[in-house]
Amino acid sequence: MTYSIKAGIWAPDRRMFLKGAGAALASTIAMPYVAKAEDKALYINTWGGPWEEAARAHLFDPFTAETGIEIRTVSPVSFAKLAQQTKTGVYEFDITTLGAGELVRANQAGIIETLAEPYKGGLFDNGVASHAFATVMAWRTDRIKEGPKTWAEFWDVEKFPGARSLQRYAARVLPIALLADGVALDDLYPLDIDRAFASLDRIKEHIRVWWTAGAQSTQILRDGEVDLIGIWHGRFYEAEKAGAPVAMTWNQGEIDRAYWVVAKGTPNADNAKKFIEFATSGKPLAGFTVQADYGPLNPAANEFVPPDAAKRMPTSPENYSQTFEQDMANFGDDPAAVAERFEEWVAS
Repeated sequence: MTYSIKAGIWAPDRRMFLKGAGAALASTIAMPYVAKAEDKALYINTWGGPWEEAARAHLFDPFTAETGIEIRTVSPVSFAKLAQQTKTGVYEFDITTLGAGELVRANQAGIIETLAEPYKGGLFDNGVASHAFATVMAWRTDRIKEGPKTWAEFWDVEKFPGARSLQRYAARVLPIALLADGVALDDLYPLDIDRAFASLDRIKEHIRVWWTAGAQSTQILRDGEVDLIGIWHGRFYEAEKAGAPVAMTWNQGEIDRAYWVVAKGTPNADNAKKFIEFATSGKPLAGFTVQADYGPLNPAANEFVPPDAAKRMPTSPENYSQTFEQDMANFGDDPAAVAERFEEWVAS
């Protein structure tokens, strides 16, 4: 089975460099070090949990087997650390993944390496597209029998009373805030930033948790800390697998693309680029996305995706037709400035 996705435009334990007696202690301390060109190991910034398990099985270990280059991981994913280490020259990791919003910021800031396109349509702002994921509406079925089907209904606290949660991430939250305010999908981009914040003002007091990590979103849904949540589809599946009484809808799901990037200035850049080429090739990418419930963005992976697995992916025709994609190239304002405004708004 094959299927397509629109070419939309759009998210440590280093060894210590020590001398003398202090080196004996270093093996027990997790700290960064100044990366050395002769160190063949690659350090990859990961999301941990099921994401890393799938990456280890289908990307990391097979790459090591093929090249002899060891993969070591650092988690969680941190844009701040990526920015910091490229300025200081002290590297905790060589490679990370970013959503489209953070990718644009990273490329503008010059903190990632220039990459080549490994497959047709696979490069955007020096990030190589790996997989698609979606922010969807989910709810506790022990408290809400028929959940919301639109973001406008998610915002409707009278029809759907209860505690809510959204991700603390401007590029993903502002578009759904506009949909909640009645903006049509065809008119969504460029975003009306002021209108989006006005829409958020209406729901703010009902947001119990602004989650910042995928595992956190799964936990608060699974444990019943919130009744409704905007959550990545893969994290929803985790709560469902754990036996929580939950349901979700693909309708108005917001698709984002995850991009591999290489930290600017890392001495391991050549090996990092080899890894990214491997990780986005057909069979390894298919294995990773099937296990982690993502949608592969390299069309060559589709032939390795079983039909039953495809049904759980945002890139399947049935699911994709109900969703929309971010358009970071037509965002409506400077993403970094909007992110700063959003953080100030959340904290106010």
